[in-house]
Amino acid sequence: MTGTAGPDTPAGPGGQGEPGKPAPQPAKVDERLVRRSLPARLMRRPELGAVVGAIALFLFFAFVADSFLRPSSLSTVLYFSSTIGIMAVPVALLMIGGEFDLSTGVMVTSSALVSSMFSYQMTANVWVGVGVSLLVTLAIGFFNGFMLTRTKLPSFIITLATFLMLTGLNLGLTKLISGTVTTKTIGDMEGFDSARQVFASQVTLGSVDLQITVLWWVVLVAVATWILLRTRAGNWIFAVGGGVDAARAVGVPVARTKIGLYLGVAFAAWISGQHLLFNYDTVQSGEGVGNELIYIAAAVIGGCLLTGGYGSAVGAAVGALIFGMSNKGIVYAQWNPDWFKFFLGAMLLLATLLNAWIRKRAEATR
Repeated sequence: MTGTAGPDTPAGPGGQGEPGKPAPQPAKVDERLVRRSLPARLMRRPELGAVVGAIALFLFFAFVADSFLRPSSLSTVLYFSSTIGIMAVPVALLMIGGEFDLSTGVMVTSSALVSSMFSYQMTANVWVGVGVSLLVTLAIGFFNGFMLTRTKLPSFIITLATFLMLTGLNLGLTKLISGTVTTKTIGDMEGFDSARQVFASQVTLGSVDLQITVLWWVVLVAVATWILLRTRAGNWIFAVGGGVDAARAVGVPVARTKIGLYLGVAFAAWISGQHLLFNYDTVQSGEGVGNELIYIAAAVIGGCLLTGGYGSAVGAAVGALIFGMSNKGIVYAQWNPDWFKFFLGAMLLLATLLNAWIRKRAEATR
């Protein structure tokens, strides 16, 4: 007697079930091999919210400020953005790795001060001071990373201590060596002109004169993006930001990764410091305080999570561009610049909310 197929009896070729055999389970498909549409892939990008905000901000200022679209104005916007973006990119990588650095602003000034004072006091070629500055700045970055990994203290505490120490050293040593809070001019020293070409010159593209910091910025974004998306070190960065214990359990060199991230921040601070010196010739020892918050804000606007494990270098660059457009757009629109910080705070809040909404939508479509 032939029975009908029940709920636990799989249907055979002719629709008949085979009693006693479990139903075959559908094969699982690796999520990484699933082909998604372009909109779905874009929704998963951490910088999407920042890109949308940057486009909206550009169109807004293009409409309300007649001079905003002039080549000279756009060049100024890009220059201001690059001075933030050079630091925001490695800061973003550090945040993806789950850490902060509150010493970045004054570290830039420290880098410039070391170059200037060493060159002047030792009457050496300016490039000698530049090299010494690189070593000193990298040593500061290594100190932050080493202390973090050895003491297990929060990066907030470690780098806040570094911030305070560097602030005092910048002011105290400058007054002790130079007698004032400003370094001596080194514009007439050997090697100054060639160093200025590398760190503070202009590049003409068509009818637009761009500061060389824009090129430094683009190169850093490209290198950081390649590291994050195409190298094993990029996987390590995301892993330690997602969870240190889990990363260590699968063999990720947590200490080396975090120290490397702090060295990357220090290298960018050296570039920014050399630009500061060779663009203005002298350096004020009290500069840089507060800039660390701008770098972090640019990374957050670009899609980085404060909890780590999520973000992109491109997003941080777009976040810096939003800062540049906001700062200069208000001037070109002839608004009261006193409102800049309010406008910037509102942009930060809106961008963060938009990034959070996009991330939730992306997670819901997985």
